[in-house]
Amino acid sequence: MEKKKHILIVDDEPTLLMSYRLIFEMQGYKSSSALNAVEAKILLASNEIDLLLCDLTLGPGQTGTEVIEYARSLSPEMPCALATGYNTQELEEWAQQYGTTLLQKPIPIHRLLQTIAQLLTTSRRRKTA
Repeated sequence: MEKKKHILIVDDEPTLLMSYRLIFEMQGYKSSSALNAVEAKILLASNEIDLLLCDLTLGPGQTGTEVIEYARSLSPEMPCALATGYNTQELEEWAQQYGTTLLQKPIPIHRLLQTIAQLLTTSRRRKTA
């Protein structure tokens, strides 16, 4: 039996974290959550995470980009998605440089699940190639 894929969700809104966790677990994924960059980095360093879903704004002085850059320093192939209500040229260039999928908030659930499945499938192919 294949082990459940582990998704780390990082967002400073507790209700959104809980909703995402419930949705992912109902779809058969294992999930962990973090409210800020510090919690996220601890979880990334101490767990085997298969995918990172991170909000761009995480409170004063913390960004999702720093969490993703840290995740990639530990696991360069880890699929990452950055959720944001802002979409700038600078952010798009950053996402391209770091191979990160941008998700525009609010994210329709079907789009979120489709993106997560695609990222995990692409990651699996890369590992077996």
